[in-house]
Amino acid sequence: MKRILTALVALPILIASILFPFLWWLFVALAAAAMVLGLWEFYLLAKRLKLKPDAGAGYLAGAAIVTIATLTQQNDPAISILLIQFVIIVLTAGTLIATTLRGAPFETMIGSAGATVLGVLYVPLLGSHLIFLRTGFDQTLSAHLLSFFFLVLMGSDAGAYYVGRAFGKRKLAPSISPGKTWEGVVGGVVAALAMAALAHFWFFRELPLKYILPLAVIMMVVGILGDLAESALKRGAGAKDAANLLPGHGGILDRLDSLLFNAPLIYYFARFYFHG
Repeated sequence: MKRILTALVALPILIASILFPFLWWLFVALAAAAMVLGLWEFYLLAKRLKLKPDAGAGYLAGAAIVTIATLTQQNDPAISILLIQFVIIVLTAGTLIATTLRGAPFETMIGSAGATVLGVLYVPLLGSHLIFLRTGFDQTLSAHLLSFFFLVLMGSDAGAYYVGRAFGKRKLAPSISPGKTWEGVVGGVVAALAMAALAHFWFFRELPLKYILPLAVIMMVVGILGDLAESALKRGAGAKDAANLLPGHGGILDRLDSLLFNAPLIYYFARFYFHG
């Protein structure tokens, strides 16, 4: 019930930020807030492993990436990529230099510096592609892409969850996530295909079925990999959930896992298909 109530509160706000052109800033604000909280949860997991990520540097780099995605994408995507590359270079070199100057214990240097950079690559860098989708295309296409994106992933997640609970017997990856089953995967794939077909006939006629259906299946598979990767991070840190910010859903990372891995996929597909 908490899972449903949380969705009922969050979904209308998300939908409005996608569909109404003048609320583009709300979508960016929601995405930025989610990435800040997701990065915070990632660093909490790192600290459970006795690592000391430079959270300040990570947040600063994440803020720079979000700002670049918001302000430059519409005019020239190449500039966005170059600026983000520069941010990652500065973060990597700066983190190593700061860790070196900070001094002993040097045995945690690789882990701490690696956690700092990986957190930014995992959350703000991957997640910024959703902002690219919102700001880098005209309003109609942007709304269609993001609506399709969330409809497929949320639908497949719900299908996998409820089919897995009702019929799940064969474990998908018991050493990583004991609750996931092959029956749930089948339910997720069926739901993803159904949502993709619904999106095509409802509002996304510019993307033919011969592309939209395979894309939905690929997104489902990539989403599972993202989910398993986040579960492995939690298991490695000895945590059941990344946090407990969302009633019934765990932490922000527990909701972002499949979205983060799929954000670059849908963005670059759209960039090459519609603007290639």
